[in-house]
Amino acid sequence: MNAKEYLSKAYRLDQRINSKLEQVASLENMAMNCTTAINGMPNNPSKSVSPMADAVCKIIDIKNNLNDDLAKLLKCKINIIEIIQGVNNIEYRLILEKRYLSYQPWEDIAYDLDYSVSWVLKLHRKALRAVDAVLAGRENKNELA
Repeated sequence: MNAKEYLSKAYRLDQRINSKLEQVASLENMAMNCTTAINGMPNNPSKSVSPMADAVCKIIDIKNNLNDDLAKLLKCKINIIEIIQGVNNIEYRLILEKRYLSYQPWEDIAYDLDYSVSWVLKLHRKALRAVDAVLAGRENKNELA
């Protein structure tokens, strides 16, 4: 796995968590709006007995998965922080933190650092090479242990 793929893992996990939060909100809204219509007609046997109970069960399942994903995200971000701290150049670390931990767009990073976007991208490429070196060093240590 190269540096960019490794550093982007947190962003993907964060997107998945946000998606699940949206699902929970939608299901909670649906559960609050569920009503039962009594009309004296026989019901379809394949139809759910309680749409509200189904929605609540689904909410619980998603929330349990969400907690697992949050734990993974925390662990992932801690690992990314450790990798970034292994980079010696402070400017590279700052760019990596803003991009891969704060998810800032290039334009905002350039503005904050008072650089052009093209210069930030050039520094980013150098920073990724530095991260590749840190990752390679970690792999070598793990092989020796």
